[in-house]
Amino acid sequence: MQELHFSSYTFRFKSNENKTLIFDIVRKKFVLLTPEEWVRQHVLHLLISEKGYPLLHINVEKQIKLNDTIKRYDIVVYNSDGSIHIIVECKAPAIKIDQKTFDQIARYNFVLHASYLMTTNGLDHYYCEMDFKNEKYTFLKDIPEYAPQLK
Repeated sequence: MQELHFSSYTFRFKSNENKTLIFDIVRKKFVLLTPEEWVRQHVLHLLISEKGYPLLHINVEKQIKLNDTIKRYDIVVYNSDGSIHIIVECKAPAIKIDQKTFDQIARYNFVLHASYLMTTNGLDHYYCEMDFKNEKYTFLKDIPEYAPQLK
């Protein structure tokens, strides 16, 4: 697989019927290694090992209903109160991150109401903080580290 613009992580692989599988630490199972999955697994390791997000606060590839259609998000990170902190949209390295990608994650956020958005193809990463009051977002240099909510 292509080298990505992330730190180096240790992954578990296995082969099944001439297909390479990678172990997903969130879903706790081996999944087919595609270029998009390669990016998704790097993001998961970034969120957990570098940003400190608890594994139990992360969900991968779940369905949401959007305007009578079923869509599937890549990664969601929850706050301890169950609200959504971050949505991540992963693309294969060959896919350019463009306005269409941002439109896709923005549509998901109409339903999910995340505080932060991240889009990545493993080579280029974009991070935004939502400002719902003023109906805009601000680009950031990085996604924030985990900070437990104080009550």
